[in-house]
Amino acid sequence: MLAQTSVPTPKESSLFADARTRLDRALKYVSMSEDALGRLKYPKASLCVSIPVRMDNGSLSVFQGYRVRYDDTRGPGKGGVRYHPNVSMDEVQSLAFWMTFKCALLNLPFGGAKGGIALNPKELSRQELERLSRGYIDAIADFIGPDIDILAPDVYTNATIMGWMMDQYSIIKRKVSPAVVTGKPVMMGGSQGRESATAMGAYYAIATLLPKFDLIPEQTTVAIQGFGNVGGILADVLWQAGYKVVAVSDSQGGLYAEQGLDIPSLRQYKAERKTMKAVYCQDTVCNVVEHQTISNEELLTLDVDILIPAALENQITELNAADIQAKYIFEVANGPINSAADRILEDRGIYVFPDILINAGGVTVSYFEWVQNRSGLYWNLEKVNQRLKERMVEETENTWKIGKELDVSMRAAAYIHALNRLGEALDAKGTRDYYLNGH
Repeated sequence: MLAQTSVPTPKESSLFADARTRLDRALKYVSMSEDALGRLKYPKASLCVSIPVRMDNGSLSVFQGYRVRYDDTRGPGKGGVRYHPNVSMDEVQSLAFWMTFKCALLNLPFGGAKGGIALNPKELSRQELERLSRGYIDAIADFIGPDIDILAPDVYTNATIMGWMMDQYSIIKRKVSPAVVTGKPVMMGGSQGRESATAMGAYYAIATLLPKFDLIPEQTTVAIQGFGNVGGILADVLWQAGYKVVAVSDSQGGLYAEQGLDIPSLRQYKAERKTMKAVYCQDTVCNVVEHQTISNEELLTLDVDILIPAALENQITELNAADIQAKYIFEVANGPINSAADRILEDRGIYVFPDILINAGGVTVSYFEWVQNRSGLYWNLEKVNQRLKERMVEETENTWKIGKELDVSMRAAAYIHALNRLGEALDAKGTRDYYLNGH
């Protein structure tokens, strides 16, 4: 039966409602039972916890934490944990929803999950962050596990924080449990290549797609919003491949240089001084080069070939979509373009390559780490990157093929591809037609 209805939810909030609308167009092309659609109405489980933390000055602060496991039909939940002031149940539920489709799109044996704590991590000391991270695991330990729900780094969390979380879970369970968390330090069972996985996956997708438009790196200009772990590494990889990276930004603002930025020098300068400046470095000597200081909002509207939002969600909306000049947008952040802006960009002939494909390198190498933890056999960086490249290229080509065959956007094609896999898994447990027609 060809489903024509969207996936409803009984209590829609703004971000989640917007996330859900992405499925509407895809569902017109997917044969999915009403049973399967019904099971996608609700998250499998949602948890809201309070985390009391004794601060360095002796005071007690209580933080709000969340974990949502949206679907586990294809395997245990999988998703990151973010530390950010804007974390809410609405945001976490939306991100878990997206993760469900991302894992299906990349054909990973996982469902979608996500977690987070509402705070500004820059205001906490390292000791306070450790107590907070361990307190979060204390609160959710019965909700997660290597066969239930596996954590990973996300916005403002890193390998060290993941190591604390894995260690705390192991203490609670009284056994070493490395597979409960991915993105850990390598010496604690982490995978080679995990830190660079999201950026490398995005690069493999970009390198697969751009030749279809007869673009060559040396003649292609790039602007990247977000110069953190993912955006900074991706900028470096693109620069090394010959792309002309003319603009980057972080939470404090951005830099633009028409002649192109020297990305390795910029990354070195930021690592040493915790601030960005357009420089050219030789060894320890860095000289400032000609550039303009721009805002994050200005970066989005630059006249470049490729725009890469690699920061937070809802950066391109109906308010600024008409000002976007880039010809190709690769979503490295989760949900950087809302559904209203999607329609405007599509009408203007701008190609948007969706987050559930482009940033899937992180969860793919998280899967590799989980497999290595469970088998006790560990791979070198070359093997990790080769397997990541094979997976990203294969699913990018599959999504491109669906888009061309059905004459739909890459976002719709990605959701169609994921929905087909999800529908098959959901229906395998039995449908209305199966039970009515059974003998």
